[in-house]
Amino acid sequence: MVIGRIADELTRGVEGITGSINEALFEPVIRLGVTGLARAGKTVFITSLVANMLDRGRMGHLTAAAEGRILASFLQPQPDVTVPRFEYESHLSDLTCAHPHWPDSTRAVSELRLSMRIKPNGLIGGLSGPRTVHLDIVDYPGEWLLDLGLLDQSYAEWSASVLRRLEGRALGAPYVDMARGTDTAAPLDEVVAQTLARTFTAYLHAARADGFSDCTPGRFLLPGDLAGSPVLTFAPLLKPDNAPRRSLWREMETRFEAYKARVVKPFFREHFARIDRQVVLVDVLGALHRGPEAIQDMRDTMQGILGSFRPGRNDFLTQLLRGKRVEKILFAATKADHLHHSQHQRLTAIIEELTREARERARFAGAETAAMSIAALRATTEESRQHNGQTLDVVRGKLLEDGRMAALYPGELPADPRVLLNGEEGGWLEGDFEAMRFAPAPLTLRPGDGPPHIRLDRAAQFLFGDRL
Repeated sequence: MVIGRIADELTRGVEGITGSINEALFEPVIRLGVTGLARAGKTVFITSLVANMLDRGRMGHLTAAAEGRILASFLQPQPDVTVPRFEYESHLSDLTCAHPHWPDSTRAVSELRLSMRIKPNGLIGGLSGPRTVHLDIVDYPGEWLLDLGLLDQSYAEWSASVLRRLEGRALGAPYVDMARGTDTAAPLDEVVAQTLARTFTAYLHAARADGFSDCTPGRFLLPGDLAGSPVLTFAPLLKPDNAPRRSLWREMETRFEAYKARVVKPFFREHFARIDRQVVLVDVLGALHRGPEAIQDMRDTMQGILGSFRPGRNDFLTQLLRGKRVEKILFAATKADHLHHSQHQRLTAIIEELTREARERARFAGAETAAMSIAALRATTEESRQHNGQTLDVVRGKLLEDGRMAALYPGELPADPRVLLNGEEGGWLEGDFEAMRFAPAPLTLRPGDGPPHIRLDRAAQFLFGDRL
């Protein structure tokens, strides 16, 4: 059995090297990871990106498209037949039908392959002729990404940090009271364990709805076929002085370790570790609306997200010897169409400041990073209106709640983002900023044009334009 296992590992190693050589020399593959926390717009981002790569009339800042070197682009079955296909056609229909609506959000890993015939530039390119480049887009929930941080923690460390965080939040009070009243050294009672897990899960759902980002374990929010299983039936507890065998503490510790081994590690090995380009979508405007605690939580979460990546350059030998590393990371503030374009630079400055430390760490490791404000699908139009003798730059669209058309002034973002992010006295927008939720607008597209967007072409150029 040992010899067979070694032979299998050698075979997989040879296959991996052969695959890397084929990708590097014949048909390059770019694996683009798309993630973000709830309501950041992952599904819309992928749908609009693919639609605009198939019809490139609005992709003027993607150099290969502007130069006419993308001769054709088409969808193909993804190489990993065990991963669900991203439902591109269904999501595009949701956005382009007579009564458009936002598609359902990401709930599991999915994948889509977009293949492009590229005419190389330069003398050598003219002699070699067109080549095929594959863009494998991997969609996965940001909550699952945050789980990677659990791999470096013991159950005791995780419990202490979570309970410390919950003590400072009113939402966490019911669970903290329950945890403090639980005898963790007592023998395991499955009813008690399930009650603790349900109460803790209820807190995670409430915290996410309230705009907090640090909602781990992520599978508690998106359990899929693991719902009700013991691997999702644990919760943070106070460590007893002595935890005997078969006690509640010991069982919770066992389930926590099983969660890491059987849920988190397979996700890292099968999906995350193979990504070499990454975009992290961030709902900055939503966090601003919820206030300073949500912003600070988001900043901390960005640090944790980047700690999950393995940044660095993907040189050919590096791929063969150490596996792929994330060589480009884009942090994108979404829903830029909720603001007049005159404020986009300020929104970009906020996402730059919000992710500054995280991006500096990635650069130190050899990765290239960027931050920008985008709207994968533009749902509003811009207007200027007179109000009390002032000219206000407003956005106009259909409100998601009641379907009314409204022209609204969301307020001014500050010129200095540190006023917001450092929590200076009087620096918060309070009533001056109002977050809005718009429904997608009906689309009338000219032949060759994809859906309207804001800087989606610039995002594409940063993420994979160099490989085209």
